Amino acid sequence: MSNEDGSGPRSGTSGIELMPRGLRRLAGKALHIYFRLRRGMTLGVRAAVLNEAGEVLLVRHTYTPGWHMPGGGVEPNETLADALAKELREEANIALTGPAALHGIFLNRHTSPRDHVAVFIVRAFAQSAPKQPDVEIAEARFFPLSALPETTTPGTRRRLAEIVEGTARPDEW
Repeated sequence: MSNEDGSGPRSGTSGIELMPRGLRRLAGKALHIYFRLRRGMTLGVRAAVLNEAGEVLLVRHTYTPGWHMPGGGVEPNETLADALAKELREEANIALTGPAALHGIFLNRHTSPRDHVAVFIVRAFAQSAPKQPDVEIAEARFFPLSALPETTTPGTRRRLAEIVEGTARPDEW
Protein backbone atom coordinates (compact mmCIF):
# COMPACT_ATOMS: atom_id res chain seq x y z
CA MET A 1 0.00 0.00 0.00
CA SER A 2 1.35 3.43 -0.83
CA ASN A 3 1.79 6.34 1.52
CA GLU A 4 -0.40 9.47 1.45
CA ASP A 5 2.12 11.21 -0.78
CA GLY A 6 2.13 8.39 -3.31
CA SER A 7 5.53 7.09 -2.29
CA GLY A 8 6.39 3.69 -0.97
CA PRO A 9 5.55 0.21 -2.14
CA ARG A 10 2.32 -0.31 -4.04
CA SER A 11 0.10 -3.25 -4.73
CA GLY A 12 -1.40 -3.63 -8.18
CA THR A 13 1.68 -2.30 -9.99
CA SER A 14 1.14 -2.34 -13.73
CA GLY A 15 3.65 -3.77 -16.16
CA ILE A 16 4.59 -0.32 -17.47
CA GLU A 17 5.52 0.81 -13.96
CA LEU A 18 8.07 -2.01 -13.85
CA MET A 19 9.85 -0.49 -16.84
CA PRO A 20 12.81 1.77 -16.03
CA ARG A 21 11.74 5.38 -15.41
CA GLY A 22 13.91 6.64 -18.27
CA LEU A 23 12.19 4.31 -20.73
CA ARG A 24 8.74 5.43 -19.51
CA ARG A 25 9.71 9.09 -19.97
CA LEU A 26 11.08 8.33 -23.43
CA ALA A 27 7.76 6.71 -24.35
CA GLY A 28 5.90 9.78 -23.08
CA LYS A 29 8.11 12.10 -25.14
CA ALA A 30 7.61 9.92 -28.21
CA LEU A 31 3.83 10.22 -27.81
CA HIS A 32 4.08 14.00 -27.58
CA ILE A 33 6.25 14.11 -30.71
CA TYR A 34 3.76 11.91 -32.53
CA PHE A 35 0.86 14.18 -31.57
CA ARG A 36 2.86 17.27 -32.53
CA LEU A 37 3.48 15.88 -35.99
CA ARG A 38 0.00 14.45 -36.40
CA ARG A 39 -1.94 17.52 -35.22
CA GLY A 40 -1.34 21.21 -35.71
CA MET A 41 -2.67 21.97 -32.25
CA THR A 42 -3.41 19.70 -29.35
CA LEU A 43 -6.35 20.13 -27.02
CA GLY A 44 -6.90 18.36 -23.74
CA VAL A 45 -9.32 18.36 -20.84
CA ARG A 46 -8.72 18.11 -17.10
CA ALA A 47 -11.20 17.99 -14.25
CA ALA A 48 -11.10 19.28 -10.70
CA VAL A 49 -13.45 16.66 -9.25
CA LEU A 50 -14.51 17.97 -5.85
CA ASN A 51 -16.61 15.98 -3.39
CA GLU A 52 -18.78 17.14 -0.49
CA ALA A 53 -16.07 16.17 2.03
CA GLY A 54 -13.75 18.88 0.67
CA GLU A 55 -11.55 16.46 -1.24
CA VAL A 56 -10.24 16.47 -4.80
CA LEU A 57 -9.67 13.50 -7.07
CA LEU A 58 -6.10 13.11 -8.29
CA VAL A 59 -4.52 10.47 -10.49
CA ARG A 60 -0.98 9.16 -10.73
CA HIS A 61 -0.01 7.97 -14.20
CA THR A 62 2.32 5.10 -14.99
CA TYR A 63 4.29 7.10 -17.55
CA THR A 64 4.91 10.47 -15.90
CA PRO A 65 5.70 11.51 -12.33
CA GLY A 66 3.41 13.29 -9.90
CA TRP A 67 -0.28 13.54 -9.09
CA HIS A 68 -2.55 15.25 -11.62
CA MET A 69 -6.19 16.10 -12.15
CA PRO A 70 -7.74 13.40 -14.34
CA GLY A 71 -8.00 14.16 -18.03
CA GLY A 72 -6.61 13.58 -21.47
CA GLY A 73 -6.70 14.52 -25.12
CA VAL A 74 -9.72 15.57 -27.14
CA GLU A 75 -9.98 13.37 -30.20
CA PRO A 76 -11.16 14.50 -33.64
CA ASN A 77 -14.97 14.70 -33.84
CA GLU A 78 -15.22 14.70 -30.03
CA THR A 79 -16.67 17.55 -27.97
CA LEU A 80 -14.96 18.82 -24.83
CA ALA A 81 -17.87 17.44 -22.78
CA ASP A 82 -17.58 14.03 -24.43
CA ALA A 83 -13.81 13.95 -23.88
CA LEU A 84 -14.22 14.96 -20.23
CA ALA A 85 -16.83 12.26 -19.59
CA LYS A 86 -14.69 9.63 -21.34
CA GLU A 87 -11.51 10.51 -19.44
CA LEU A 88 -13.27 10.55 -16.05
CA ARG A 89 -14.82 7.16 -16.79
CA GLU A 90 -11.52 5.65 -17.98
CA GLU A 91 -9.23 7.14 -15.33
CA ALA A 92 -11.42 7.02 -12.22
CA ASN A 93 -14.74 5.18 -12.81
CA ILE A 94 -16.48 8.57 -12.49
CA ALA A 95 -19.79 9.33 -14.23
CA LEU A 96 -21.04 12.89 -14.47
CA THR A 97 -24.49 13.34 -12.92
CA GLY A 98 -24.72 17.04 -13.71
CA PRO A 99 -22.97 19.62 -15.86
CA ALA A 100 -19.30 20.41 -15.44
CA ALA A 101 -18.35 24.11 -15.24
CA LEU A 102 -15.56 25.42 -17.44
CA HIS A 103 -12.88 27.01 -15.26
CA GLY A 104 -10.61 28.12 -18.08
CA ILE A 105 -8.54 27.24 -21.12
CA PHE A 106 -4.78 27.36 -20.70
CA LEU A 107 -1.79 27.30 -23.04
CA ASN A 108 0.56 24.58 -21.82
CA ARG A 109 3.99 25.57 -23.16
CA HIS A 110 5.62 22.95 -20.91
CA THR A 111 4.30 20.25 -23.23
CA SER A 112 4.33 22.11 -26.54
CA PRO A 113 3.74 25.66 -27.82
CA ARG A 114 0.62 24.19 -29.47
CA ASP A 115 -0.93 22.47 -26.44
CA HIS A 116 -4.11 23.81 -24.82
CA VAL A 117 -5.91 22.44 -21.76
CA ALA A 118 -9.56 23.10 -20.87
CA VAL A 119 -10.08 22.73 -17.10
CA PHE A 120 -13.52 21.92 -15.76
CA ILE A 121 -14.94 21.90 -12.24
CA VAL A 122 -16.96 18.79 -11.45
CA ARG A 123 -19.15 18.62 -8.36
CA ALA A 124 -22.00 16.39 -9.58
CA PHE A 125 -20.72 12.86 -10.12
CA ALA A 126 -20.92 9.24 -9.03
CA GLN A 127 -18.05 6.79 -8.74
CA SER A 128 -19.09 3.23 -9.60
CA ALA A 129 -16.09 1.62 -7.86
CA PRO A 130 -12.56 2.57 -6.81
CA LYS A 131 -10.26 2.67 -9.83
CA GLN A 132 -7.98 -0.34 -10.10
CA PRO A 133 -4.45 0.17 -11.51
CA ASP A 134 -4.06 -0.39 -15.23
CA VAL A 135 -1.61 0.35 -18.04
CA GLU A 136 -2.18 4.12 -17.82
CA ILE A 137 -3.33 4.85 -14.25
CA ALA A 138 -1.25 3.65 -11.29
CA GLU A 139 -3.61 5.20 -8.72
CA ALA A 140 -6.71 7.39 -8.49
CA ARG A 141 -7.68 8.74 -5.06
CA PHE A 142 -9.45 11.57 -3.31
CA PHE A 143 -7.29 13.82 -1.12
CA PRO A 144 -8.25 16.60 1.30
CA LEU A 145 -7.56 19.95 -0.37
CA SER A 146 -5.53 20.87 2.72
CA ALA A 147 -3.32 17.75 2.42
CA LEU A 148 -2.38 17.21 -1.22
CA PRO A 149 0.42 14.71 -1.87
CA GLU A 150 3.87 16.28 -1.91
CA THR A 151 4.33 15.18 -5.54
CA THR A 152 1.20 16.98 -6.79
CA THR A 153 2.31 18.82 -9.92
CA PRO A 154 2.70 22.62 -9.78
CA GLY A 155 0.11 23.13 -12.53
CA THR A 156 -2.42 21.06 -10.61
CA ARG A 157 -1.74 23.04 -7.43
CA ARG A 158 -2.18 26.36 -9.29
CA ARG A 159 -5.49 25.32 -10.86
CA LEU A 160 -6.85 24.12 -7.52
CA ALA A 161 -5.80 27.37 -5.80
CA GLU A 162 -7.63 29.34 -8.50
CA ILE A 163 -10.76 27.24 -8.07
CA VAL A 164 -10.84 26.93 -4.29
CA GLU A 165 -9.09 30.09 -3.08
CA GLY A 166 -9.98 32.42 -5.94
CA THR A 167 -6.37 33.23 -6.84
CA ALA A 168 -5.78 34.98 -10.18
CA ARG A 169 -6.17 32.82 -13.27
CA PRO A 170 -3.41 33.28 -15.90
CA ASP A 171 -3.71 32.26 -19.55
CA GLU A 172 -0.87 29.75 -19.27
CA TRP A 173 -0.69 26.46 -17.47
